[in-house]
Amino acid sequence: MNSTFSKITRTALALVCSATLMAGMGACGVGGSAAGGDKVSILISTLNNPFFVDLRDGAQQEAKKLGINLQVSDAQNDSTTQQNQAQNAQSQGAKAVIINPVDSDAAAPAVASLLGAKVPVVSVDRSVTGEDVNAHIASDNVAGGAQAARELAKGLGGKGKVIILQGTPGAASTRDRGKGFKDEIKKYPGIKVVAEQTANFDRAEALNVTSNLMQSNPDAVGLYAENDEMALGAVQALGSKAGKDVKVFGFDGTDDGLKAVKKGTMLGTIAQQPKVLGKKAVDAAYKLIKGQSVEKKQAIAVKTVTKENAAEF
Repeated sequence: MNSTFSKITRTALALVCSATLMAGMGACGVGGSAAGGDKVSILISTLNNPFFVDLRDGAQQEAKKLGINLQVSDAQNDSTTQQNQAQNAQSQGAKAVIINPVDSDAAAPAVASLLGAKVPVVSVDRSVTGEDVNAHIASDNVAGGAQAARELAKGLGGKGKVIILQGTPGAASTRDRGKGFKDEIKKYPGIKVVAEQTANFDRAEALNVTSNLMQSNPDAVGLYAENDEMALGAVQALGSKAGKDVKVFGFDGTDDGLKAVKKGTMLGTIAQQPKVLGKKAVDAAYKLIKGQSVEKKQAIAVKTVTKENAAEF
């Protein structure tokens, strides 16, 4: 696409979003489905990440199947925007709200307001701190972090210095993936975590953070990124060292992440099932609207992917 045209298009979209915000809409809606059914709002942290695009797609497919009017909102990784979206969902008569929090702590007041108004809330992928939502659906991030630690340790032969790229501060997935990894890596006395820094689940930010951390720790031989986007940014920063001098392990199992594993620039990744997450979130919202029972906590299994089994994914 012509870069000038693309820039103009992005600018125009930004102006539309700004106007929408000023009009009290809360954010740019990015689509709906089955307009005649019960209205359900799904508030997604960011659609600038392939994982959450897949989650949205799974949600939309299930909504179409169930006849739900699913309204999708993209918070663009801004907590304030997401709080406005939650308020708008309530004022516009949503029968249920699905939230994938930008920040698990910051989302709490808006979710408390929804629950107080008897609007069922389903959290997906990331929990809401301190709020007893009607259902929570997520991958087992602690287990995934532990699996990543074991595979990275194996790839390093049980010794060496390791860097951690953390996700968005305050996000439950950041806490859980970090906890799982660090608790497990302690079992390998020959491995030392020498640096950890947030790159906000963002590929471009991870490129810069990795470059800086490798300058400070040139003898690091392993890197754990709490999502594939950051792992791919690290691979870019490492260049020819990726997969050879420095083993990189990600989390998500995105298409780009799997390609990097097959290529050998990433040692592995923890594969989630984002479409299943989206599907189950909508299914839970539907059941709550209909007064049916719903399993309060649903953990979706994750799988370790390395070059040996990558062809299966």
